[in-house]
Amino acid sequence: MKRVACVTGADRGLGFFLVRWLLENKYKVFAGQYLEESQALEALQAQYQDHLNLIPLDIGSSESVKRAARSIAGCTGHLDLIINNAGVIDRADDATILVDMDDTAMAHIYNVNTLGSLRVSNALMGLLLQGKQKLIVNISSEAGSISRNQRINMYGYCMSKAALNMQSSLMHNHLRVMGGQVMVFHPGWLQSYMSGEKNEAAPIPPEESASKIMSIVEDHKAHMGKEPVFLDFQGEPWPW
Repeated sequence: MKRVACVTGADRGLGFFLVRWLLENKYKVFAGQYLEESQALEALQAQYQDHLNLIPLDIGSSESVKRAARSIAGCTGHLDLIINNAGVIDRADDATILVDMDDTAMAHIYNVNTLGSLRVSNALMGLLLQGKQKLIVNISSEAGSISRNQRINMYGYCMSKAALNMQSSLMHNHLRVMGGQVMVFHPGWLQSYMSGEKNEAAPIPPEESASKIMSIVEDHKAHMGKEPVFLDFQGEPWPW
């Protein structure tokens, strides 16, 4: 049975390179595409016509997630791997507690970063339980680590990732009794587009992070246990 994966936020950055790695390693991939056009994804689809399906997907919308799930279910009877990669940062979230805070921006961040991944995992759970791996990979952040926190701002983003970590733990507790697993990754400070523009100040190219994350994911059974694992992209344990 061919391995099948779904990746959210596949338009560019880490998500795109996760998709490319999966295709290069013989997966069939459903790539959640947020932007109306993605030249990189379209070029990749031309190269892997029989193995890559582009699925319109806004994880911040319940209806969009349900449509995407129906589309995927119409093409495959199982999924082995779900990678919840899509996420956002909002510059309005830079405020500290000493000034007016934009709770609308924070609610949007939480809706995408936390509830978005939950919507996707929930909508695709039936397909995942039919697969062999039954593996969910959630892309979190060091910003969600309470024990290592040194920030005084980014309330929305940090809280959204801390909540994503709790979501991962809850889901892992349930999945592991059915032979499944949840893994959580801090991908490093990436040259990504999460704020809308490429972060040129970041030191890590997304293709490097994607490759290292997937090499760990391929050996996921070595990390199987009662608790989900939270690792950085180098494979080092990260405190919750």
